[in-house]
Order: sequence, then structure tokens, then C-alpha cells
Amino acid sequence: MERAGAFGAARAGAVRFDPVAFFTHPRTILRLMSWVFSMVVFSCIVNEGYINIGSERLLCVFNNNADACNYGITLGVACFLGSILFLILDIYFPSISNIRDRRRAVLLDLGFSGLACFLWFVGFCFLANQWQATSPDELPLAQGSDAARAIIAFCFFSILTWAVLTLSATRRFLTGSNTNLFTWQHLDPMPSNARATPYPIANGATIVTTNPYQAPPFTETLDPQKLTQQRPMAPAF
Repeated sequence: MERAGAFGAARAGAVRFDPVAFFTHPRTILRLMSWVFSMVVFSCIVNEGYINIGSERLLCVFNNNADACNYGITLGVACFLGSILFLILDIYFPSISNIRDRRRAVLLDLGFSGLACFLWFVGFCFLANQWQATSPDELPLAQGSDAARAIIAFCFFSILTWAVLTLSATRRFLTGSNTNLFTWQHLDPMPSNARATPYPIANGATIVTTNPYQAPPFTETLDPQKLTQQRPMAPAF
């Protein structure tokens, strides 16, 4: 299998997509977990995060604070879509042959993951504080209590997954020359018993090289007579 250069930039199309290797990679598992956690957060808020107490107006279960529910929905939907986009980017990442494009992709992953981790931490603190301030009288028959606890718990889980993704993106950026950190494929090592590859040139001479990717030498026509004239003669005794 072909080796990759700086930032893991192998030639486009040199590596085939392996679904088993991709979906068993730790980074992919973390993205899927983040995708599920964000979906749980915003779906719980939409379905059970609002209650109706004697009126047509819906109130947020988090201390009747609509900003708390809006924050959770917005952050959950944004991370839900972001997880899908970065999963797609991970699939097409090995086919990107430009080193600068790969560097931008890793920086984008690093920035988004770090921002998502910070926003989930803020959301966890905000929702936990609002839930602590919620009076039992505001939730008759404990409506939405289980959903609120689940939302806070999955906010905490999201902090962990996005924090690990941030560390992974940081490591990929700092060690960009390591292909295994930039792609989900495991490249085969160069065989130790690789034989030298001869390159023929004019007049039957050959140049032996051990680099399989070295460009062929110049095929300039050599004049045997000139070679004979320039050959040093042994001194006569």
C-alpha cells in the first residue's frame, strides 16, 4: 500500500474505503456517541421539556425559563448536524490529496470540537442551576422531571465526548506527519526484504536504487568514444 507524505497526504484514490475499519475506529465511535447524545438532549426538550399549567402557554420545566430550553435545543441541533458533517468529512478525508486542505479540515475539527465542548459545559451548568431552582409546585405530578434529569445527564456525557474529540484533533494537528492519526486506515509497513529496483540507461548501464518512488534518471545518450577518451590511463613503468 502506498505511503503518505506530510499530514498524511496520500494520492487521492490510493486507499479504498473500508466500512468495518471506519466504524470501529475510536474517533468514529465518539462522533456517533456525540450524535446520539445531542439528539437525546434536543428531542427530550422538544417532547417533554414544556408543560402546560392551566393555560395555553407552554412553560419550560427548567424554572419556567424559556432561555434554558432554547439553549438546549439550539446546541443539541447544532451538534447533531455537526456530528453528521464531520462523519462525512472523515469518510472523504483520505481522498483529499492537498496538504493544505487536510490541514484546514483538521483545524476545523479542532475548532468545532473545542467550541462544542465549551458550550456543553456552559449548558450543563446553566440547566443544572435552573433545575435546582425549580420548585416542585411548578411541576404538578412531577411532569417533565425524568426528561429534565436525562437532559442534564446527557449534557454531561456530551462534555466528555467532545473533550476527547478535541484532544484527538489536537493530537492529529501536532503530529500531522503520522498518517494513522489523520486517517482511519492502517497503512502497511514497507517490507524489510524489498529488493533494489534497477533503472536501465543507455549503453546497457544500470542505476540501482532502493527507493521505489524515485524518478527515473535522465536518459541522455552517452558517447562511448568520449567515455574512452576521458578514462584515465595507467602510468607505464
